[in-house]
Amino acid sequence: MEFTFSGTVWEWRGPAPYHFVSVPMEVAKEIKELATALTYGWGMIPVTGKIGTTTFSTSLWAKNGTYAVPLKDAVRKAESISLGDMVSVELALRFR
Repeated sequence: MEFTFSGTVWEWRGPAPYHFVSVPMEVAKEIKELATALTYGWGMIPVTGKIGTTTFSTSLWAKNGTYAVPLKDAVRKAESISLGDMVSVELALRFR
């Protein structure tokens, strides 16, 4: 199953800063319906993402009733993405 959406890059400052894009609620509802077939534990959902020409593997984090897509430094650098930028994300869910 694949989804395309846009979102603003935001930062969560834990022990190290992480950058994310939130999955829109309507997309998150569809993902939640499939979550038990997808998660490998702790609610993490494996996905393949694409921003621009950069494809990457990651896992969605459950956050605030939706999911957050982590943006690795390599992805942000390759696509010149900064905090606060609006980006278009393609997600493909990876089933177990």
